Amino acid sequence: MGEYCIVEKADHIMTVRINRPDRLNALHPPGNAELGKVFDEFAADDDLWVAIITGEGRGFSAGNDLRYQAEGGERVPMPRGFGGLTSRFDMHKPVIAAVNGVAMGGGFEIALACDLIIASDQAKFALPEPKVGLAALAGGLNRLPRQIGPKRALGMILTGRHVSAEEGVQLGFVNEVVPHEQLMSAAMNWAQQIIACAPLSIRASKDVVYKSLDSASLQDAMEAKYASVQAMVGSTDFIEGPKAFAEKRPPNWQGK
Repeated sequence: MGEYCIVEKADHIMTVRINRPDRLNALHPPGNAELGKVFDEFAADDDLWVAIITGEGRGFSAGNDLRYQAEGGERVPMPRGFGGLTSRFDMHKPVIAAVNGVAMGGGFEIALACDLIIASDQAKFALPEPKVGLAALAGGLNRLPRQIGPKRALGMILTGRHVSAEEGVQLGFVNEVVPHEQLMSAAMNWAQQIIACAPLSIRASKDVVYKSLDSASLQDAMEAKYASVQAMVGSTDFIEGPKAFAEKRPPNWQGK
């Protein structure tokens, strides 16, 4: 357990709970730096295949801790961005956001930096920065239009309005909405479905999807060489998968 987050690791899954409930899990530079280290360790640990991030108490994260900033709190470098995730572009392992309440500003940007968003029916999303003279510069202005299209994104960005979990599904940035008390079991169900697949296949798939979105054309994306795909093809799991299928048994993934 860290100072600003609670970390649990079991069965190839890491669960991270942002732990500043007295401030609706609003994050300050020390909290962001701590989360950055947590996800550095997740990326480096071969036994961890999927991460889930959520919040303690009533909120996922209310975003930047403006009160801490106004009080003159210390500045700490956070090269991995808000929540240790928004400026992280080399994470091939999947990360799931289990949004249990408000996800505002930087909190929403953390969720957008994840690969899946599972939301409680009590979740609320917004990029309200313009209402306080700021802008969502931790990826919100970049990721949201890519994920749901510019018109839908600008409908949120230019108004700062709150969006329910149900509308989030309609807009396309939420994968599933569940009753509040079922949130973590639903997120864990998604994680378990992922770890039933070959880890290097999952990482190659995620890598190719995101890099393809940045490619100039479909042809460029399909003809590109991906180190993650080469790692998958050279792995023991690449042999184990077809072998287990032929032998009609569950595969024994090694992640190598």
